[in-house]
Amino acid sequence: MRDEIKKHLFDISEAISDIEDFVADKEYVDYEESSLLQAAIERKFEIIGEALIRIRNIDSEFIENITDYRRIIGFRNVIAHGYDIIENNMVWSAIKNHVPKLKDDVKKLAHVGFKMEH
Repeated sequence: MRDEIKKHLFDISEAISDIEDFVADKEYVDYEESSLLQAAIERKFEIIGEALIRIRNIDSEFIENITDYRRIIGFRNVIAHGYDIIENNMVWSAIKNHVPKLKDDVKKLAHVGFKMEH
């Protein structure tokens, strides 16, 4: 696995960890009422999406190992360019329903990459 891809996987992993930390002990209502929390999480989703774009540009076959990467990139584009149409429930749903799978995919890929290099 190329070092650039490892770096982007690390960036995704860190962004996921931050999102998990941000929402620990939080409910949807907390998210809905906090523009600071919303901005922080949206920024982390932008980082995740951008890292996936960069991985795709490096290796169009490797990116296929990440479930729903097209949707995640599309979500990043909505956050970055469609700020006025973002719905809080859509972001919260992504946190609860999609981030865990992405985390698993990235963990498996990073582990495989580590094993391959050693």
